Amino acid sequence: MDDPRIFQGKPVLQFRTETSRRNFLKYAGLVGVGASFVAGGVFTAPMAAAASADQGGDIDILNYALTLEYLEADFYAMGLAKGLLADRELELVTPIGDHEKQHVAGVTAAVKAFGGTPVEKPKIKYPDGTFASRDSFLKTASMFEELGVTAYHGQVPLISSVDVLAAAASIAGVESRHAAVVDYLLGKNPFPNPIELHASMDQVLAVAGPLIVK
Repeated sequence: MDDPRIFQGKPVLQFRTETSRRNFLKYAGLVGVGASFVAGGVFTAPMAAAASADQGGDIDILNYALTLEYLEADFYAMGLAKGLLADRELELVTPIGDHEKQHVAGVTAAVKAFGGTPVEKPKIKYPDGTFASRDSFLKTASMFEELGVTAYHGQVPLISSVDVLAAAASIAGVESRHAAVVDYLLGKNPFPNPIELHASMDQVLAVAGPLIVK
């Protein structure tokens, strides 16, 4: 698996409604893209997301996070079911899958507690080869965990509620530990930076955009 892009740059998420798709793109840092994104337009409004945090923004951010958690939970469930890991590796990665299931439940409960409606789980289809081997699974997991950490950190400035901020920070911390475990298993540096990196809007577009079925 030599392709450096997550899921080989192929779409894996298909939303049931256009509203769900647009909301996910919006909180992935793609505000204002709309139809122009589908047509291959260039994102030019990096600060537009801030305006959406005033009314219902926290619920939308939680639903954005829930979509990512759906994908992560499904990914680990699929990978672990393939029997690609054993011994200490299986012992370390199995709890990651359990954590992602708990994140889905926790974020779902949070959306409801704030009076919102949790988004439905989108259809998920992985590219061929994603679970072909131990390496393909773990390398994808490594990219996936880094995306998850970046996604949570990118939403922190937009969160209004202290409770939501605390929950997001808690989950981001766990995602960072997941990333460290997976990188350790791959022989990579599990803690390469003293401060977690933040992706620019263009970088988020490059990573998240291709994951969506257009």
